[in-house]
Amino acid sequence: MMAFTIAWRELRNLFLSPLAWVLLAVVQAVQAWLFLSQVQGFMLSPGGVEGVTDRVSTSVYSFSSIVMLLVVPLLSMRLISEERRSGSLALLSSAPVRMSDVVLGKFLGLMGFLAVLVGMSTLMELSLGVGTHLDYLKLAGCVLGLLLLLGAFAAAGLYMSTLTLQPVVAAISSFGLLLFLWIIGDMGRNGAAYSPVLAYLSLGGHYSSFLRGVFDSSDVSYYLLFMGTFLVLSVRRLDSARLRA
Repeated sequence: MMAFTIAWRELRNLFLSPLAWVLLAVVQAVQAWLFLSQVQGFMLSPGGVEGVTDRVSTSVYSFSSIVMLLVVPLLSMRLISEERRSGSLALLSSAPVRMSDVVLGKFLGLMGFLAVLVGMSTLMELSLGVGTHLDYLKLAGCVLGLLLLLGAFAAAGLYMSTLTLQPVVAAISSFGLLLFLWIIGDMGRNGAAYSPVLAYLSLGGHYSSFLRGVFDSSDVSYYLLFMGTFLVLSVRRLDSARLRA
């Protein structure tokens, strides 16, 4: 399938990019510092009621979502805008390749890189199993929730990248959109009639369920619908640009 070929090309290009390696190093350094800090705090409070999974792993994954809110727009900003500016997207448009394959391939390539980030962080959490008891099901829920959240981030960033030729503009726009969708749940905590709607639209609200160890199909459906919506919007945007060309 052409989408997987494009995904492999995109993943390879990400690992050839100095920016991606810098972000990879920074993210792992920050998460390692937080992980060690939480481990130290857990060891100094042996009488606490929280288990190591709740005290350490949940805290790390909660903080990782904030870090990724900053990182994913920097990774997604070049997905389409750079292709359009360099003219390589025009070559793809003239080739017998569907725009849906291009969008899906770009998305899967970025998700492959983000999965590496999540995997490296998860290895730190799994190392706790050597000396203590881990709640592996809850840890798996945290990993699944973070991957779904990053999928939503990547889909929105990909769409914003289709709207401009400037990667920096795409990054800033993606961050603004994601930040708005992250805090929108807090805007509805005043008892207004539309509060449930704002709470449902919040990206962070659905992620917090996974951190609590609650698997709700509505949360999974929300993220899948979110990703599908922005991927379809990206395809329509590129198809309209192809018709104008």
